[in-house]
Amino acid sequence: MRIRPFLLALAAAALFGAATPFSKSLLADLSPFQLSGLLYLGAAAGVLPIALRGRGLLRPWAMDTRTRRLLLGAVIFGGIVGPVLMLFGLRMAAAASVALWLNLEAVATALLGVWVFRDH
Repeated sequence: MRIRPFLLALAAAALFGAATPFSKSLLADLSPFQLSGLLYLGAAAGVLPIALRGRGLLRPWAMDTRTRRLLLGAVIFGGIVGPVLMLFGLRMAAAASVALWLNLEAVATALLGVWVFRDH
């Protein structure tokens, strides 16, 4: 068994868990829109080396129309509206409460995928 993927998964889980309380402290000085932009800037910096190599990425212009529409919906709702609303909620609620709600996100995403997009 290779240990590196296991350690990467643990590191990702730890960073995800630490993000909510850390974001709560940053919301004292930043608006949810500013913090959301900074989070995406960091995510883009992390993905940039992979995107520049270009291996294994499907270009949007190579997708069919239905897939492009689904991707656009995922970007708008899951990539813009969702995080901004989450940060507004985090500003109004306790960090521990929001962290628990974020654990429900995976279940809710799976259920929405089945109900709305007929995913299986």
